[in-house]
This record gives sequence, structure tokens and C-alpha cells, in this order.
Amino acid sequence: MPQTLTPEEIDALARKRAGAKLGWYAHATVYVLVNIVIFAMSRYAFGTRPWSVFPLLGWGLGLALHGVSVFILGSGSNLRERLVQQERERIQRQQGPGNPP
Repeated sequence: MPQTLTPEEIDALARKRAGAKLGWYAHATVYVLVNIVIFAMSRYAFGTRPWSVFPLLGWGLGLALHGVSVFILGSGSNLRERLVQQERERIQRQQGPGNPP
């Protein structure tokens, strides 16, 4: 059962989620700009060897995982909140009614 949030809590959560999304947009912008420069360097300054694909793929994987954490796990699916609730319930069951935390 989801917990009812106060207006202040809603505002704080909304600001946190918006900040996470803005962080991803900044990450994606830097990724594109830096990889354009790296591609141009590999093409025109250091010959035609396609070495620029390696940072593109490695950093791209990091950007994709960042996107998953922000857009899928962070706010869109409430997966994190469900997992936290399941862990709370599991811990409470393990402690039993007579065992304080």
C-alpha cells in the first residue's frame, strides 16, 4: 500500500527526480559533443583507423545504464519503491512481533 506524501515531500521528490533527469540530459549532451570531437580527430588528425568506436561504445553503455537508472528504475515504474517495501516487510517478518529493531 503506497504511503500518502505531504505536499513538501511531493515537492522534494519531484525536485530530486527532475534533477536526475537534467543530469542525464547533461550527460547525453557531453557524450555527443565529445564523441563528435573524438570522431573528427580519429578521422582527420590521426588517420582513418576507426579507433573512435571504442570510447563511443564504452561511454554509450554507461550513458544507457544511467538512463535506465533515471527513467526506468528512478521514477517511471516505481520499481525501487516496491523493492524497498518488500525489503521492509521481509525484515519485519524476520524480527517477529517481540523483537525490536
